[in-house]
Amino acid sequence: MEALDTRRMLLRLIQSRETHYNPQVRMLTSPFSSPGYHTTIKKADFIHSTRSSLIYALGLLDTELEEYEQRAFDIIRQVISLQDTDRSRSTFGIWPWFYEEPLEKMSPPDWNWADFCGKQLVLSVLRHGHRFPDELLNDVRRAVYNACDAIMIRNVGPNYTNIAIMGAFVTLIAGELYKREDYRTYGLERLEKLRAFTQERQAFQEYNSPPYTYIAILELSKIAVETKDDRAKAISGELADMAWRSVAEHYHAGTGQWSGPHSRCYQTLLSDQNKAFLQLATAGKLMFFAWEELPYEEEWYKSRFECPSKYMSLFLTAENRELRQCYESHQGGGQGKWATTFMTPSFALGSFSREILWNQRRALLAYVDNGGETTYLHLRCLHDGYDYCSAVFYSDQVDAHVLFGVGFLTNGGDTHPSLDKMNGSIEASDFRLRLEIGGHLDRISAHADRDGAVIGIHNTPVRLRSWHMAFGNAHSDEAVPWKWEINREEGVMGIDLVIYAGQRKTIDFRNISRAAFLFSLLFGTREEEDFVPEIEEDAEHIRLRGTWREREMRISMPACPVEQ
Repeated sequence: MEALDTRRMLLRLIQSRETHYNPQVRMLTSPFSSPGYHTTIKKADFIHSTRSSLIYALGLLDTELEEYEQRAFDIIRQVISLQDTDRSRSTFGIWPWFYEEPLEKMSPPDWNWADFCGKQLVLSVLRHGHRFPDELLNDVRRAVYNACDAIMIRNVGPNYTNIAIMGAFVTLIAGELYKREDYRTYGLERLEKLRAFTQERQAFQEYNSPPYTYIAILELSKIAVETKDDRAKAISGELADMAWRSVAEHYHAGTGQWSGPHSRCYQTLLSDQNKAFLQLATAGKLMFFAWEELPYEEEWYKSRFECPSKYMSLFLTAENRELRQCYESHQGGGQGKWATTFMTPSFALGSFSREILWNQRRALLAYVDNGGETTYLHLRCLHDGYDYCSAVFYSDQVDAHVLFGVGFLTNGGDTHPSLDKMNGSIEASDFRLRLEIGGHLDRISAHADRDGAVIGIHNTPVRLRSWHMAFGNAHSDEAVPWKWEINREEGVMGIDLVIYAGQRKTIDFRNISRAAFLFSLLFGTREEEDFVPEIEEDAEHIRLRGTWREREMRISMPACPVEQ
């Protein structure tokens, strides 16, 4: 890492931001984007982000160039003014996402912004406090105190990994910087709790999540660099090592992708941010960009994140590999949730044993080498074109073979697990299951019929089979013409099972007596005729079981929609 000129990369990035700075607002202009919650802004070309502006301000200071100093101070002063300083309010100590949208207009406000913004302010003073005007230095100290108090009041647990780490960073480093023993002690205890929480499973709550694991490694590396506390350094180093092992084990050298399943994910193919991060962390052993074109980020400067050399071979070797890990244990001795990943040099297939099909989940995910390019397959349930949160995925995977089912909840969320809970029913004009094929779409053949679909991706055959399909009143005389169809839209191919399409109507899951779909998915072989499953059904459950390559496979799921 030392041989890489990261300061030159930072300077190049800061210079590229020049036209995005708005001197009237004294913040950085960014294209508007939204995950669909927190902000009530629906449409805008550009906004001024509090978080991005503070990251930019620290980047300006990190260049050590005097010409950028005043701009950085102007940004910090402006963003500080947007913090809620009223201790009687629930939003005390946090910031809005955007200059254009005060906290009062957000729905709901994002309490994580005490952590995200507080971190940038602490680092700015820690690295460059000697350059600050006295008045601004005092203002920053008060803002950091407010953020620390908000973090401690909220007291996020270790099951929210990135915020647990980030809040520990803000309070620990602020405690050391300002000699506040209460903050320092709290930050260290928070790290201890995270270590204890992850020690048994050797996995974060957000299991195998590309964006969350990336942030965890970055923030843990910063703690190791910036803290004076030996215990905090040891814990952050231990947790970062665990994270790197997980990344290396799931990296598929055959496609250059981060194998699934993913508990949280914002895009299915590896992002440029993740690629650049891995290239830097491996000192170029993984190369995605020419160094002069690498999309560097301000937050990486002086963070010293490095992949341990003992894991490097996992990134570089295309091999057969199988991983199976319990990532969530049930209280009371339940079965728990398992993640399975199987790789060959030409494809990687991953599945969760049980998960909701939220748009940030990748419960069934495959990457295939398509003649040097990558094609992915991802199972979705779509309500009027958007991922439906109350569809539940069940599976059992043995190497390249997955048995899976999809059932439904009566009281889950529609587009989000908690922010838009439904009351048993939805309004829909289209409701379907989709095996989405994306990425590189050349050299793909697909044929669908009533039984499923036969797919060819370069040299890899894929067989999707239907074993049971029910959705509606079991005593209805109306025959449902189940069939798979192939659709192409917006750069993806959909192998679709249409559950309903027509005039907008109410689908009330509380009044559906049977709603369960059972399938199998097989990669890399045409031995599907060797698998003949048995189906058992009673009033409450439906089961699919069979033997594949002398290993028993089985799934059991509710036969009708159930409460969460």
